[in-house]
Amino acid sequence: MSVERVLLAEPRGFCAGVEMAIKALTWMIRIFDGPVYCYHEIVHNEWVVRAFEKVGVVFVDDISEVPEGAPVMLSAHGSSPDVVSGAQDRAAVVIDAVCPLVTKVHHEVKMMSRKGYDIIYIGHEGHDEAVGTVAEAPDAITLVEPETGLADFNPKDPDKVALVAQTTLGMYEWQDVMEKASELYPELHTARKSDLCYATTNRQDAVEELASECDLILVVGSENSSNTQALVRVSGENGVAAQRIDSAGDIRDEWLTGAATVGLTAGASAPDHLVQEVIDRLDPSDGFELWRSTEEQEYFPLPPQLRAFVNTLTQVVEAGVTAKPPREPSWLDRDREWTATEALGQISA
Repeated sequence: MSVERVLLAEPRGFCAGVEMAIKALTWMIRIFDGPVYCYHEIVHNEWVVRAFEKVGVVFVDDISEVPEGAPVMLSAHGSSPDVVSGAQDRAAVVIDAVCPLVTKVHHEVKMMSRKGYDIIYIGHEGHDEAVGTVAEAPDAITLVEPETGLADFNPKDPDKVALVAQTTLGMYEWQDVMEKASELYPELHTARKSDLCYATTNRQDAVEELASECDLILVVGSENSSNTQALVRVSGENGVAAQRIDSAGDIRDEWLTGAATVGLTAGASAPDHLVQEVIDRLDPSDGFELWRSTEEQEYFPLPPQLRAFVNTLTQVVEAGVTAKPPREPSWLDRDREWTATEALGQISA
């Protein structure tokens, strides 16, 4: 049976943090001759990582792999204090592309630790964001997988317990742990919904709505993308089979048997051209339509270290070449006007 129609989730794909990180790394390869180093994948998407590798970005999993004096970017998922200080010791220029929402959680962890709280951190063991967050207060924090609960959490003082979560989790993923912690520790200092990634929540809400209309949902995104995997789980919990795919080439014909209406979405790190290729592969007889659940207007400016570096560089060049008073580079004021999709198009052309 052929696909009759595709319902395309909106919002989907790149969030504000991914937009910022991709544009920042694009500026790094424009400024420096290369290679430019990046600690961990800039975002969790295979296509994006390969695109940057083709233009000379070297991704490393240990900051000691960065040569002395090389430029380095730290990924959007956040880095531990040791990694940040190690990068500053080795690199000529360090640009931290951490998502501001992750920075907010790091701040909360440090603040609660200083106040003597034992901290429950709901997240996934080994995920880059979880590793960096736990490292902010390793003696005070216990990582709790959403599926396993609080069995390994033993606070020193049951009246001084705090709870925070990996930003790429949805409310449904940590609600049970939070409710149980609230029962056990009445004075629990809890994370707020606003601490979670708005993009993760919005994309999960859209899939939940899509599930009532679709026979199958396809989720574009990489295997190591936590928010992508969460979209698959949301679909299943709402009674509709979902399949994660990196690209249109991963689609199996047997998935489409009996799937007259297919829902389509993408994780927060997935480029939109991959989504368009999926639509072309499905070739729905009745076309596709947008399924809009909410509007997103969030914007995160480029990292302050990058803005300061380029501003200074521009002033030095202008002072030496023109002998005129330095002026603000115009691109700083126009950052909202270009997108990560355009940035990727420039480097992959």
